[in-house]
Amino acid sequence: MAAEREDPVEAPAAQAARRRARNHRTVALSCAAFVAVMTGAAFAAVPLYQMFCQVTGFGGATRVAAAAPGAPLERMVEVRFDANTAPGLDWSFTPELRSVDVRVGETKLAYYRVHNRSSQPVTASATYNVTPTQSGYHFAKMQCFCFTDQTLQPGETLDMPVVFFVDPAFAEDPEMRGVKTITLSYTFFPKAAPLAAGTLKDGKAPL
Repeated sequence: MAAEREDPVEAPAAQAARRRARNHRTVALSCAAFVAVMTGAAFAAVPLYQMFCQVTGFGGATRVAAAAPGAPLERMVEVRFDANTAPGLDWSFTPELRSVDVRVGETKLAYYRVHNRSSQPVTASATYNVTPTQSGYHFAKMQCFCFTDQTLQPGETLDMPVVFFVDPAFAEDPEMRGVKTITLSYTFFPKAAPLAAGTLKDGKAPL
């Protein structure tokens, strides 16, 4: 597109007005582009932060693993289970076992039990972390009820699984030398609206 050329006989005031109009259009387009970029960044911030935490174990976040490690090591670790519900969620939520001893690199299955005490279907999601927080990088989950929202019908009770292991690299990390106990903690928060209930298998939540 040919660039606009100023008419040499055009009045100076008109030329100045046309230049101001072009400048205003440039500023407006730049502002619109900036707003679009910042809006996209705002929507991406939460999933990117969650991904960062899962990869690094930052803040006690655990990792997600697609496969189990090799042969387990001799070193033992006690894994304790903690369960909490946020205010406004009328659920009881407890681990079926308070703790379990596992070998580093060994895959374990544990269950949490949740019961909807209310008279309405309720959907909730679980946040999670481990303590000590620096052990989060070595604590990996292969399957977990916390990966998706959970919907319980009135009075429904559900046994929910978590499959996890402590990565063999835990045994070689100098910061983990004195760590003998890891606590896996979950907190359920209510969602704004219930989702369709999932299909149960043998009384257990689907893996």
